[in-house]
Amino acid sequence: MSIDVAITVRRGDFVRDIAFAGDAPVTALVGPSGGGKTSALLAIAGLLRPLAGHIRVGGRTLFDAAAGIDVPAHRRDLGVMFQEARLFPHLSVRANLGYARRAGPAEVAAMAERLGIAALLDRWPRHLSGGETRRVALGRALLARPAALLLDEPLAHLDAERAKALLLLIAESARNLPLLYVTHEPDEAMALDAQLVAI
Repeated sequence: MSIDVAITVRRGDFVRDIAFAGDAPVTALVGPSGGGKTSALLAIAGLLRPLAGHIRVGGRTLFDAAAGIDVPAHRRDLGVMFQEARLFPHLSVRANLGYARRAGPAEVAAMAERLGIAALLDRWPRHLSGGETRRVALGRALLARPAALLLDEPLAHLDAERAKALLLLIAESARNLPLLYVTHEPDEAMALDAQLVAI
């Protein structure tokens, strides 16, 4: 995925310039907490409006302050898995997974099996562990069949065995789906054969 970002964003009292470019199936933003990785992801997703600059993904301009372009988030065709793994609290795991473009029951069941959450399909989000919540969020993002997938710390809160299994699923997905992978762990990015971008 070709990606070209040069933006100025405000988060709270701070204004930050963020600039990077990548041209690989998986681009990984790597750096310490507070470095601007999540701000970049939110801006690319259309959930944080930059003060200036541009965002181009896959040759498509999503934001350009000088040209007055700001494609709404719902028209960017990007799947997002947030650091907080936001699920709809009023929907079961099954309904959360199926929410994405109304995935059918067979697709939901297959994804739940791949993620190791088949036994959780009738539970509510409030009854899930942090790791279970992250697996549901990833499944929902994948079932949306977006043009590209933005993942913000997808292995957070997972034990080593689940993290390894999830990383394999992400790597498998990356064969057919461009990824922007945000992490503070360079080993995760290297396991995905990602183009590393330090922020």
